[in-house]
Amino acid sequence: MRRYHVTTFGCQMNAHDSERIKGMLEELGLGEAPAQEDADVLVFNTCTIREKPDRRFAAHLAQARALKEREPDKVIAVGGCYAEAQRERLFSLYPFVDVAFGPGSIPHLGEWLGAGGLGVERSAFGTAEDRAFAGRLPRHRERRFQAWVQISMGCNSVCAYCIVPAVRGREVSRRPGEILAEVEGLAREGVREITLLGQNVNSYGRDVGSDFAKLLRACDVAEGIERIRFTSPHPKDFRAGVIAAMAECAAVCEHAHLPLQSGSTRVLKAMRRTYSRERYLRLVDELRAAIPDLALTTDLIVGFPGETDEEFEETVSAVEQVGYDGAFTFVYSPRQGTEAASLPNQIPEELKRERIERLIEVVQHVAEARKRERVGRVEEVLVEGPSRTDPAFLRGRTRRNTTVVFAGSAAPGELVQVRIEDATSTTLRGVELATVAA
Repeated sequence: MRRYHVTTFGCQMNAHDSERIKGMLEELGLGEAPAQEDADVLVFNTCTIREKPDRRFAAHLAQARALKEREPDKVIAVGGCYAEAQRERLFSLYPFVDVAFGPGSIPHLGEWLGAGGLGVERSAFGTAEDRAFAGRLPRHRERRFQAWVQISMGCNSVCAYCIVPAVRGREVSRRPGEILAEVEGLAREGVREITLLGQNVNSYGRDVGSDFAKLLRACDVAEGIERIRFTSPHPKDFRAGVIAAMAECAAVCEHAHLPLQSGSTRVLKAMRRTYSRERYLRLVDELRAAIPDLALTTDLIVGFPGETDEEFEETVSAVEQVGYDGAFTFVYSPRQGTEAASLPNQIPEELKRERIERLIEVVQHVAEARKRERVGRVEEVLVEGPSRTDPAFLRGRTRRNTTVVFAGSAAPGELVQVRIEDATSTTLRGVELATVAA
């Protein structure tokens, strides 16, 4: 049997796309290889939103080139956002790459790979009109009880630092009936937790006569689905109907990932985020009034062009004021083709590093304080498997999307009650109640 290996970079949408790539390749008769050197087909599903994934991908591709030099029949396929961003010159940059495909052309990958026979067509991409949802392809799920559900692709926002609209295209929504049919099918397969995916989930449905609040309510009634998550929303589209659906739907989890990016209204305007600090903080108050036990996480960027020391401190104070349970923090990285890349007053790298180190320190302090508030409580945990650092313990997640490492005997996919005994900035530790009773 010919075998494949998929390497994934970047966001949850890429993780979803890679599951579909794997499912499609397996339907074509290929098996999964544990490592790149064991595979006949190497697939790289790339990210280009920041410089770091680009560097990691370059290192992986250098290794793939060396493998291909030893085994010329190996097929190298490069997909995802980096491939789309470099579509005009990818093959000239990397002449050893056999197939390239963008996020919207994944359904064509089997055809370009010769439908499993590896009669590779050295072409790529298709046109914008050819874009199709990867969510319609067969899937290879990493966990039988959790699943990604793609509800839209593309983005209509014009954030000054972001290349996603250029590489993933304008926003297109899947039909609600198609999404619900997928969710119901997943429930029949034993899936207990779904995550609805889009570049901006809460702007879903405007092109198909629906909206995100209606979709949440429809998914909530799917029998067997006990947890519904979604990512990522945009603060500008987080309207009252969505907040009400979160509060009223039993399966929708008490967690929202709400990207702030900057705590400075002036910087937010330069970023073209279309909300102010004050509007964002009002939204936080509205969410917590409706969902008192809500966990909030966020994305933060330091070193955006022109950011002053005072504006950076506004981001720090916003973290303290909101009280995030966690945050993804990033140093601003210029992306060719974005508005921000050509702005004046680019921040020196050394100053960016100083700011990110201080911000991470504050984020960790605030997050640890938030998690220590959970000590002594009993949390419902969906078991995911053994702890990555100590297999003697189990690992799972609460409804608030916090990782819990605990002593217990439950199997992956079970929902158990765990008494929380300790906390760090990222993790809770505890004991399964059945174990305590024994």
